[in-house]
Amino acid sequence: MTTYHYVLASRKFLLEEEPFTEVLEERTRNYQEQGKDIDFWLLEQPAFLEAPEFAESKAKCPQPAAAVVSTHAQFITWLKLRLEYVETGTFEAPSESIPDPLGTLVPTS
Repeated sequence: MTTYHYVLASRKFLLEEEPFTEVLEERTRNYQEQGKDIDFWLLEQPAFLEAPEFAESKAKCPQPAAAVVSTHAQFITWLKLRLEYVETGTFEAPSESIPDPLGTLVPTS
């Protein structure tokens, strides 16, 4: 199992109200320059929110949600400090309730 750390917020907040894609692009470029493997992912409508243990987090977060998930706790802490209005947490996966930690929900419309 792997421990994943996340910041969670509404999709609108993360992708429209904050210049957040620029932060992720800069971080990706930095990793590539250093030859580091990417250890963070932007998930729109993260499937892990459907696990029973995330019912409270899902209820608090305006939908549709988005999350940045990482195996690097310090990066998530930095994002929390930068973004302020996000929820953070951790989970271990794969597990029975979270078989695909980086999965997203398919819109049903």
